[in-house]
Amino acid sequence: MAKKGKEKNTKNKAKHAKLMNRKKKKLREDKEAKKLRLKEITNKINQQKKQVNNGQK
Repeated sequence: MAKKGKEKNTKNKAKHAKLMNRKKKKLREDKEAKKLRLKEITNKINQQKKQVNNGQK
């Protein structure tokens, strides 16, 4: 038999889902930013190594 009246706890569930999605998105963006930063650093170091090797030859 179906319940009568207002549905229980749907506002809290929706709010929680919204907050958790926001948190996941932030973590995803932070991870991506970290990956890009490390990639830039490695490219910079590799270029410096190439310049040093070209100077020695």
